[in-house]
Amino acid sequence: MADAQSQDREITRRRFCNGLLLTSTGLLFAATTPVSEAAARQEPLLAYPPLRIEGAERLMPGSSLYFVYPRATDPAILVRAEDGQYYAYSQRCSHMGCSIYFERASRRLECPCHKGAFNTQTGFVLNGPPLRPLDLIVLQIRAGGEVWAVGRGVGSTDRKCQRPASAEAVSERVAMRQ
Repeated sequence: MADAQSQDREITRRRFCNGLLLTSTGLLFAATTPVSEAAARQEPLLAYPPLRIEGAERLMPGSSLYFVYPRATDPAILVRAEDGQYYAYSQRCSHMGCSIYFERASRRLECPCHKGAFNTQTGFVLNGPPLRPLDLIVLQIRAGGEVWAVGRGVGSTDRKCQRPASAEAVSERVAMRQ
C-alpha cells in the first residue's frame, strides 16, 4: 500500500508533459476568447473636457465645419453626411500632418499635399500614401441637437491600412487614376 501511494506522488515524464500540454491549451484558449479580441481591438480613447461645437446644429447635410479640439492648437473637422450623421476627425493628415479638407463633390476627406483621401464615415484611408486612418474625435449629440466633442481616439493599429472593398470605393479609386 505504501508503494501505491508513492507511485501516485511520483511525477513521470508522461504525467508532466500531459499537465504542461493541458495548461498551455487552457492559457491559449483563454487568450483568444472573443472578449479579449474585442478589448485588444479597441483603440485607445483619450478623455478631454467636453466642448460644444458652435454652429454644428445649423450645418447642412453634405457639408463640413472647422473647429479646434481638444486644445486651441489642435485643428479638427466636423462633417455632416448626407444621411444627417456627424463625423469628426483631427484635421491633420496621418501621413505628414498636412491639413485635410472635405471634398463635397466626392464626399470624402482629402489631403492636398500627397493626394491622400479618407472615408468620411470611418476615417479609413481610401488612397494615397497615408498608412493609418485619421484620429477620431468622439461626438455626443445633446438636447436641442447640440453637438459636443467629448474625447479623442488616437490612431489604432487595428484600423491600419483597412480600405473599404465596396463597389463605391473601388469606383472612387478608378476615377482618381483616370
